[in-house]
Amino acid sequence: MVESQTGTGKTAAFALPTIQSLLSVDNKKKKKIRILILTPTRELAEQVCASYRNYGKNTKLKVMPVYGGANIRFQIKNLKKGVDIIIATPGRLLDHISRRTINLEEVETIVLDEADRMLDMGFINDIKMILAELPELTQNILISATYSKEIRQLAQNFTNNPIKINIKNRRQSGQLIDQFVFNVTKNSEKIKALLKIIKKFKFHQLLVFTRTKFGAEKLGLRLRSLDLKVEIIHGNKLQHQRKKSLAKFREKRTDILVATDVAARGLDIEQLPCVINYDIPNQPNDYVHRIGRTGRAGRKGVAISIASLEEKKWIKKIENQLKIRIREMPEWLSTITSNRSKPKSSMKYRLQKKKKLIHSPKENERKSKIKKAKSRQIV
Repeated sequence: MVESQTGTGKTAAFALPTIQSLLSVDNKKKKKIRILILTPTRELAEQVCASYRNYGKNTKLKVMPVYGGANIRFQIKNLKKGVDIIIATPGRLLDHISRRTINLEEVETIVLDEADRMLDMGFINDIKMILAELPELTQNILISATYSKEIRQLAQNFTNNPIKINIKNRRQSGQLIDQFVFNVTKNSEKIKALLKIIKKFKFHQLLVFTRTKFGAEKLGLRLRSLDLKVEIIHGNKLQHQRKKSLAKFREKRTDILVATDVAARGLDIEQLPCVINYDIPNQPNDYVHRIGRTGRAGRKGVAISIASLEEKKWIKKIENQLKIRIREMPEWLSTITSNRSKPKSSMKYRLQKKKKLIHSPKENERKSKIKKAKSRQIV
């Protein structure tokens, strides 16, 4: 059992030993699934798969992601060729098991990556059904960012006399991620707060979290209307659309990625400077996973939560359970270190260019009425 925050290199911690275990055994028979990794989302499955392929690029090991939203016939075709390692989401894996296109009888090691998120997403029954398909003697690894009561209960059923490893890092004491809260009175003021953050600091990229799919779509379209380069990902987007948006963000061809929690799972962007919680998560676990997108691999990061009066109770809950202090803005505005960028390509420059659009909907409506009234007078 491993308790570890995101961005600490935990994928390498289980990938390298499992690859080594396969290479140490001379197996000339047809390839069978010997390593099974379960992840909560497609994006995380893709990320873990990419890591395995990178670590094992000079070997003949076959690695394959298995998740929903992809062509199942294509997956079946590749599975028939033989696979050593699969990285799967629970739902699609059970689908293959029911079709008898995946057999887990030869599995030697199973890893539950981000187990806390899988429980939050309601996969507990799926996990139990998958575990029932495994042989008795397997090495079981459970990885979680938090160690809640539910995780402990799962561990009791999943492991036998487990060794618990707690990976602590400086981020837990707030040294790697500077955490702030930007207080507003009501939700309608959040857009102005976000625009102030964009104008004040020259972050070259921002990851903005919303609670709902509708909220992500609405915010993303609003930011696009301000001539900002924005991509939107949420559960209603097709898999190829999500992959395209993530690729553009990774390649720095877009400034802002607006995402829901589930859609952004597994997102690993090098040197991502800032994460914005446009909606405050009501569970501390979600907060940990969100801000873990920045400050990765020993780098500094910034996390800013825009909180309405209604959401202050969730900020307090996060502080109490995680035993941290989230500092208030604008008191600490001057302490955030910004990244340099070319003035005319920066988000701040484009916002200044579109000043007339940076108003609340009511303000824009009022100005529109005045303009129409003046045009009638001229006529």
